[in-house]
Amino acid sequence: MNLSEHNYRVDVVWTGNRGEGTSHYRAYSRDHEVTSSGVPMIPGSADPTFHGSAERWNPEQLLLAALSQCHMLSYLHMAVKHGVNVTSYEDAAEGTMRLNPDGSGEFVSVTLRPHVTITDATARHLAQSIHHEAAAACFIGRSVNFPVLHEPVVHVARNAAAGSAEELAAGSGMSA
Repeated sequence: MNLSEHNYRVDVVWTGNRGEGTSHYRAYSRDHEVTSSGVPMIPGSADPTFHGSAERWNPEQLLLAALSQCHMLSYLHMAVKHGVNVTSYEDAAEGTMRLNPDGSGEFVSVTLRPHVTITDATARHLAQSIHHEAAAACFIGRSVNFPVLHEPVVHVARNAAAGSAEELAAGSGMSA
């Protein structure tokens, strides 16, 4: 066993056969289920543009979620490593997918917009800069063939009990 390799498994089961299979383009639903041992099932479908269900996760949303989650987890690790106390982290990720004339498509960019709250005002610039390290460490971000940009904002908690914060907007457009 190679300790530097990690293997993952998910099962995807199409649940959208309406009785006619794929006899024609609108005969079937794009619904499916994504499962993996020990975790809740994810109801999936295509984007509504591609005849999917708006009530289910689509692959494009899951890709954005994976990039956002990976950056967050890498960032939190780097925060601990550098002694930055993070008390809140939220991201509003957006991606752009381009469709080609032949019907194929690909993502051309993703922008992560993490808002991080820390407890020590003297660590604001460090908290901002470790987004670079997090981007370099993120397994998913390193695996895609399009730019993953970062527009982080660091907030400093004025009063942890009250939850108010002072904002520092810096690093707009930082890329991985």
